[in-house]
Amino acid sequence: MRRFLRFLGFALGLTVLLVGLVVFALHLWTGSDGFRQRVEREASAALGVPVSLQRVTVAVWPLPAVALEGLNIQAQPALTLDRVEARPVWTALLAGRLEVSTLTVRQAVLPQATLVLLGARLQDPARPAANATPRPAGAEEEGSSLDLSWLPRSVVLDGVTWVNEQGRRTTVQATARLDDDGLPAQAEVQVTEGGLQGAKARLARDAGGQTAWTLRLDVGGGTVQGPLKVTLPVAGDPKARDLLLEGALQTRGVEVSALTAPSRPLTGRLEADTTLSARINPRGSAAALREALHTQTRFKVDGAVLQGLDLLEAVATVGLSRGGVTRLDTLTGEVGTRGQAVQLSELVARSGLLSATGEVAVAPSRALSGRLRVDVTRGASGGVASVPLAVGGTVDEPTVMLTRAALLGAAIGTVIAPGVGTGAGANIGDRIGEGLKGLLGK
Repeated sequence: MRRFLRFLGFALGLTVLLVGLVVFALHLWTGSDGFRQRVEREASAALGVPVSLQRVTVAVWPLPAVALEGLNIQAQPALTLDRVEARPVWTALLAGRLEVSTLTVRQAVLPQATLVLLGARLQDPARPAANATPRPAGAEEEGSSLDLSWLPRSVVLDGVTWVNEQGRRTTVQATARLDDDGLPAQAEVQVTEGGLQGAKARLARDAGGQTAWTLRLDVGGGTVQGPLKVTLPVAGDPKARDLLLEGALQTRGVEVSALTAPSRPLTGRLEADTTLSARINPRGSAAALREALHTQTRFKVDGAVLQGLDLLEAVATVGLSRGGVTRLDTLTGEVGTRGQAVQLSELVARSGLLSATGEVAVAPSRALSGRLRVDVTRGASGGVASVPLAVGGTVDEPTVMLTRAALLGAAIGTVIAPGVGTGAGANIGDRIGEGLKGLLGK
C-alpha cells in the first residue's frame, strides 16, 4: 500500500511538473516577438488595416486566460483596446471546441465609424475568410436558426468608450451574462462619462427561457421601463429570416435635457408612452441595422422651457427670431422615428398668454423644418394675435420666421393698418398661400 501511495504521489508530482513546463513554454512562446508579429500579420490581413499589438500573455491564476495588451487597429479614426482577456471553457477546449467563458475588455475606445468600416470589410464576399470551408450550394436558401453559441457566456466592459458619428464620447462600465442559447440572461450598464452620465440600465430575461426581457433605465431623476420581446428567425422558412423586436416603454418624471445632453434644446419633466419595433436582418449591414428601428411616442412635458427661441418675440415682431427662451406650462404631442429621422406632430404648447400648434421634422443632420401657428392674447382687451411661423435652423440653433405667403400678407397688412394689420395680414396671407402653394410656395 505504501509503495502504491508513493507511486501515486510521484505520478501526481510529475504531472504537475509537466503541466508547469508546458504553461511556462507556452508563456515564453506567446510572449515572444515572433508570435506577436504573427498575430499582427494575421489580424491585419483579416481586417484590411494595419494592426499593432504590444504583448500577448497567458495567465494560469486564478483561472487560465489569454490576453492581448495594447491592441491598436490603425484605421481612421483608430480603434484602441488597452487589454482584451478571454477565458476559455476548458471542457469544450479538451473536446476540440473553442468556447469563451468570459470576455473582458478594459480601457477601450470604439469609434462608430471604424466599427462600421470593419464590419463591412468582414462581410465583404470578395474577402473570403482564411481556411473557410465552402458551403454547399443552396445552404443559404435552406436557412438556419440564429446560432449564438460562439458568444462568450459572460462579458465585462471596464471603461469602454463609444464615439458616435458626431465625435461625442460615452464611457460605460457594463456586465452581461448569457444563457446557454446565447441570449442575454441579465445585463447592467452604468454610464460614467458623456451625455447620459449617471444613467443606469438593467435588462433581465423573463422566466422560462422566453425571448422576452424587462428593461429599466434610471436617468434624469426618473425612469424608463417596460417589456421587450424578440421573435427569432425560423429555421428553413425563407419568409421568417428576420429577427423581430417589439417593445412598450413608459417614461415617468425624466428631465428632458438629461436625454439630449450635452445639448439642451428643451427642459422640463417628461411623461411618455412609447411603442417600438424593428425588423432586423442578422446578416444586414450596420447602416441597415441603424435604420431598422421605428418608434411612436405620445408625450407630455410639464414646466417646459424651449431654449433658443422666443415665440412671444417672434409674434411681436412678425419676423425672424433667433435666441431667447419660451416658457410653457405644458407641451404635448407625438414623436415618430424611423432610423435617424424624427417627426414631431400634433404639437400643442400652452402658457399664460401663448398657445401654439404645429409639426416639426428633425433630419439625421439635426436640421429642423416645419410650421407653427402661434396665438398670443393681447392685454386686457383679450384680443388674440395669430401668426404662422416656419421652423428652420438646427436642434442646437433653431430659428422661426414668417412663411413666404405670410410675409406677403404682413407687408400688405402693414400698409393698410400698421400694427394690428401686420399680424392679421400675415395670418390671412398664410391661409391664402396654403390654397395657392403652386404659386407662392410654403
